[in-house]
Amino acid sequence: MTTPTLRLEAFVPYRLSVLANRISAALARRYRDRFDLSVPEWRVMAVLGREDGLSARELSARTAMDKVKITRAAQALARKGLVARERDGRDQRITRHHLTGTGRRVYEAVAAEALAWERRFLEGLDAHERACLERVLSRLERRIAEVEEAPDELACEA
Repeated sequence: MTTPTLRLEAFVPYRLSVLANRISAALARRYRDRFDLSVPEWRVMAVLGREDGLSARELSARTAMDKVKITRAAQALARKGLVARERDGRDQRITRHHLTGTGRRVYEAVAAEALAWERRFLEGLDAHERACLERVLSRLERRIAEVEEAPDELACEA
């Protein structure tokens, strides 16, 4: 039996990871240089910009970041005066996060810049290609859930 050869440059999970890392790094530089924000801080702000008053657990679910990262980002944002934190009225164990007035203005500025960056990045694709990309990404997002839940047929049994 011959050993299969893995060409990393053609391996789809690798290519997606590299592309995502490059995009994230390009945006991270902009967030840091123009707004003094880390990627986790911006993700928290982006979610709060649409849904105010979320807990760390809710922020974690919406950003796909672990709760420790969320808590650190929220603390940093609170120190910068961009996020206010308060105890939940019904459950004192839960802290709710809200954009401050300054936080809302920063969110709006960063969101506008992020959307402009995305438009520029995608302008190399025509409308049909952008629509196809959206469909493929949606299918891959659904597919990963199926693959993660499926038993591993390749696992060796003792």
